[in-house]
Amino acid sequence: MRFERAWQIGVILSVFTGAPAAAEANGTAPRPAALVADQVPAIPQAIVDQTRPYMEYRTASFVDWDPKSKAMLIATRFAETRQLHRVAAPMGQREQLTFASEPVSSARYAPDGSALLFQKDSGGNEINQIFALQNGQPKLLTDGETRNSLGPWSSSGKLLAFGSNKRTGLYNDIYLMNPAHPESARMLVASTGGGWFPIDFSPDDKQLLVFNYVSVTDNQLYLIDIAEGSLRKLTSSNVPVSYEGLQFAPDGRLWAASDDGSDVKRLGIVNLETSLFEPLVDEKIWDIANFDISQNGRWIAFEVNQAGRSLLKFYDTQNGDIRVVDALPAGVISGVKFAPWGELGLTLNSNRTGIDAYSVNPETLAVTRWTRSETGGLDAADNVVPELVEIESFDGEKMSGFLYRPDPGRHKGKRPLIINIHGGPEGQATPRFLGRDNHLVNELGITIFYPNVRGSTGFGKRFVSLDNGPWRREDSVLDIGAFLDHLRKDRRIDRKRIAVTGGSYGGYMTLAAMLRYGDRLKAGLEIVGISNFVTFLENTQAYRRDLRRIEYGDERNPDQRAKLQEISPLIRASEIKIPLMVVTGANDPRVPASEADQIIAAVRANSRPAWHLLAENEGHGFRKKANGDYQFWASLIFWKKYLLEEK
Repeated sequence: MRFERAWQIGVILSVFTGAPAAAEANGTAPRPAALVADQVPAIPQAIVDQTRPYMEYRTASFVDWDPKSKAMLIATRFAETRQLHRVAAPMGQREQLTFASEPVSSARYAPDGSALLFQKDSGGNEINQIFALQNGQPKLLTDGETRNSLGPWSSSGKLLAFGSNKRTGLYNDIYLMNPAHPESARMLVASTGGGWFPIDFSPDDKQLLVFNYVSVTDNQLYLIDIAEGSLRKLTSSNVPVSYEGLQFAPDGRLWAASDDGSDVKRLGIVNLETSLFEPLVDEKIWDIANFDISQNGRWIAFEVNQAGRSLLKFYDTQNGDIRVVDALPAGVISGVKFAPWGELGLTLNSNRTGIDAYSVNPETLAVTRWTRSETGGLDAADNVVPELVEIESFDGEKMSGFLYRPDPGRHKGKRPLIINIHGGPEGQATPRFLGRDNHLVNELGITIFYPNVRGSTGFGKRFVSLDNGPWRREDSVLDIGAFLDHLRKDRRIDRKRIAVTGGSYGGYMTLAAMLRYGDRLKAGLEIVGISNFVTFLENTQAYRRDLRRIEYGDERNPDQRAKLQEISPLIRASEIKIPLMVVTGANDPRVPASEADQIIAAVRANSRPAWHLLAENEGHGFRKKANGDYQFWASLIFWKKYLLEEK
């Protein structure tokens, strides 16, 4: 989706005149061709040179196991975007498999390793297509025009389940296809709304489990009889339940992490006859998130989410014993999956190790690191370890976040602070690798805080629902005020130099915090954020609209519409007194670029600074390295000018 912008006319005349070569000659960095910069100053080449090591880090995420060669499939970047690579052995050379200009978002091998499928979109538009890698070249399996989602292989490896909106152009229907003959694709289920996705085949391939994501707390399960094409609902619409990691075991039992009968997710079995959930592993106050079942059915590896930190455990289905993996570095794990021969693959994300692929032996619990990604010549072990900060908010609600402090031996005195608010709002701030932002902490001595306000996931279904609807939306903004009160009392933080930033829903929170706490903040930087809930709901892609109405409110209801307008930052833009920077993707299907256009125009109408960086080839966030680097440099100049008050 494209939106016209009158302000684009003449932008290049006022900023960055001349070709890239001229920019270099003038001592400024060339701007990527797809970026439009408005009010953003030229980037001095000196800043590029100073920050270069922090730009040159790589990551490696575990994707799958190659059943034939026992190699690990990873996603990493050697040029502009993340592509698929194969690693034959731990710490081995990375063999690049895909070479697309757009990042590959997911991939999976056939059970026998005879085929590799992957999906990618174009320019961040999220209109994903499914491809097969054949003789080193991508072969398009879908129509190239509609939105598709890669689903599971059948147990036999002959069929693939996938979602596609090609029937209506809106919601996902469920399809089956023989990837060797893509013309064989046939629809199994025609959906009527919501977020339908295929999850897993039964071991005998007679049934397919599908999932309708109504909201973060309401996931509805269905079983499809593949031969008959009939659909049977497993869950009750009257009792909202959330599920994670649904999977059939070799014996045909359906395992799930679910909050059925609990505030947090427990690991157990969904009875296919009665639809009742039987919990077998209960972590009491913590959610069980990712899990996978070994092919022999002996082991279940599962992640425990402890206020954002991950703990990996193995459940022995033979005797019920649970063992903890202690040898993994502290951080966040994701993507757990057993190899056919029994090894567990995963991704570990930690500020002191970076993002890399590992494996764990379920018998011995031995941990093997498969990749060691480059960090621009810097030692990741020198990065700071985040602190868990816990407070009570304005109403006594307990919440937490992660604080990254600069080295006090290197950066003396009180330090400036940036509060970085996650998106979603069904998301969670976790202790992760900061990437480019490690430059802010390590070199500039800026403290960064990542809060988990009400509405965040990982703290149970009660907490994630506390911000639902327009009348409770601003309670999460008040949570930022409570964190501000706490952090301003910290003797190592400069209470006169605090700023706020965030992406997507965090972009809305940034604007809302600038309005409510502008007298305590120096500046705000919002990325692909919501400026008006009504126009957002009217203009977001139609297939997402019902989901967002459950979270924010229904703009078709007059009372809710009035309240949504009242709490929208755009309506009170005249009250924004501190400098603003906005980052936008022109192809964003989630938060359309018009949300940025209108807040920028409103702030500038009051003669306030409003920098704008737009990428014509990006969507909901920048994924291409050149764009991401330039975004960081522009943000760095913004922070230097308005937070650090450098001349």
